[in-house]
Amino acid sequence: MTRPPSPRRVPAGPLPEVLAELHPGQSIALLQELHILTRDGRLNQDSRRKLKQVNHLLQFIEPLLQAAVAERGDVTMVDHGAGKSYLGFLLYDRFFAARPVGAVWGVEARPDLVERSAALAQRLGFARMHFVAATVRAAMAALPAQVDVVTALHACDTATDDAIDFALQRRAGAIVVVPCCQAEVAAALRRHKALQLARTPLAELWRHPLHTREFGSQVTNVLRCLRLEASGYDVTVTELVGWEHSMKNELIVARRTGRRKRSAAERLARMLDELGLGELRARFAVA
Repeated sequence: MTRPPSPRRVPAGPLPEVLAELHPGQSIALLQELHILTRDGRLNQDSRRKLKQVNHLLQFIEPLLQAAVAERGDVTMVDHGAGKSYLGFLLYDRFFAARPVGAVWGVEARPDLVERSAALAQRLGFARMHFVAATVRAAMAALPAQVDVVTALHACDTATDDAIDFALQRRAGAIVVVPCCQAEVAAALRRHKALQLARTPLAELWRHPLHTREFGSQVTNVLRCLRLEASGYDVTVTELVGWEHSMKNELIVARRTGRRKRSAAERLARMLDELGLGELRARFAVA
């Protein structure tokens, strides 16, 4: 069986100025297929911003993949809300292609994007990339039982929580999410705003609609972090890239330790009660 030709790669050493932001050894063919690079090897401003975000994210994910390989000799990554699978493809190119083990699974609800990604993986010879056309919840049965790293990059609203649910059920070693468009908590705050304003002056934090949206987003991520800590993970929160590149900028990295923090579970329950968010208790249930 003949192997497909290897994608042309950026040579090691000094790079041309136009390619200076690429990682040495990155596949030019892949970057062109993803429309990050133009056919003549140029980067436009939007592509440069997208590449900067993903490359920065890879720096957080690659050590997690390496840890899984060192621990069990294999690694499985599941990327939820994969979209065009930029993250999966770039990680496969940089990490998986050079190793005889490991697999990347991309989960995306839009069948056309899944078909396009599967065809691209076949063209490039990325044989250990797999794709599932389904929501996070519907894809559960189609995905491997052993999962090491779960990612969700800009998975909107509750899709991030669905990805966290999946990771907790699979006891994933690491979870990496960049939340986006959190609306569920803000909607609950809005429904109970009058009662909370009568109850506590702290409700002024979300009295105005703009503040409701922003505060709701902040609270959502705080509750997610507490849930992960209470479920046996160490959590780090940082910026993905500078705010000039993206407003959806919060990166949550959780590593499984198995040590559940009772204090985190208690603070989570108290926050839900204090903010009048008891109806969302099931959403943030500790695994």
